[in-house]
Amino acid sequence: MSLEESFDGVLARHDELASLMASADMPSAENFAAMSKEYADLTPVVGAIVELRDAQAEMADLASLIADPEGDGEMRQLAETEFEELKQRIPDLEHKVRLLLLPKDAADAKNAILEVRAGTGGDEAALFAADLFRMYQRYAENRKWKFEVLSTSEIGIGGFKEAVATVSGKDVFSRLKFESGVHRVQRVPATESSGRIHTSAATVAVMPEAEEVDITVEDKDLRIDVFRASGPGGQSVNTTDSAVRITHLPTGIVVSQQDEKSQHKNRAKAMRVLRSRLYEAERQALDAERAEARRSQIGSGDRSERIRTYNFPERRVTDHRINLTLHQLDKMIDGDLDEMIDCLITEDQAQRLLELK
Repeated sequence: MSLEESFDGVLARHDELASLMASADMPSAENFAAMSKEYADLTPVVGAIVELRDAQAEMADLASLIADPEGDGEMRQLAETEFEELKQRIPDLEHKVRLLLLPKDAADAKNAILEVRAGTGGDEAALFAADLFRMYQRYAENRKWKFEVLSTSEIGIGGFKEAVATVSGKDVFSRLKFESGVHRVQRVPATESSGRIHTSAATVAVMPEAEEVDITVEDKDLRIDVFRASGPGGQSVNTTDSAVRITHLPTGIVVSQQDEKSQHKNRAKAMRVLRSRLYEAERQALDAERAEARRSQIGSGDRSERIRTYNFPERRVTDHRINLTLHQLDKMIDGDLDEMIDCLITEDQAQRLLELK
């Protein structure tokens, strides 16, 4: 299908939806809501297509005026000026429409479950995991998102073996999804007396928070164990069996939750994480099917690869997926991630635009 045919299809569908919603034969409330959302999603695309086609038509009219040998010289000069302005503007309009036509990720509007785990590197990896977790917490604060800590597993010196949170707000998953992967740090650990630079790593997983309508979890597929919560070193932190471990039998996914004193609250939190892990597993399966058609790993959530290196001695951060280095490590660790994420989004859009051609 050509780009012009895509334009015609969008305009026709927009008109069809308008007619259906205004019809005397009213659709059901559920269908009407779906149509309204689709209509709203298409409206900015229609506006951009109309703007582009108006500019193209105006450019054609100006070209005719310029080519007319009997035309007024002053008018021809004005037409040539306007023609050149439009010639510069139309590529931007075309690019705008192409971006709007890109297939939307159904999960982009969702909230996210963020998981950070210490990787290779012992205590230093756990300290780095804690740094990353705080970095995302500050980023959430900067964007006015809600950051709710679900669970943490500490090592006693301020580091995290694992930390899990939900992040809620506008465009959360669409921006955080590029953070999934192995993050590497190069620095002199606070525990290192000789001043040698160590390399360690932490893994970040960002999953769209699944709602019950997104993923069905059957009770028969779950094994739920309760046990007494424990703190660092194994000491008991309460005297009741409030901690919950849920095993999804078909997939073997296990989620534990013990931060709350209430068994009911721990179970609810664990189910939120479990649903999101199952939902993400489905998304990953679809991504794998598309991998042969798409070379780019951006947004695929491939966590087996190192995606970023934080070099503290040189105060730089390098994202290996797009070969981008920013010399502003302090700002990023303090939660200023927009420049990096904007570059990742731009590269992802560029790769997907190639598929439209």
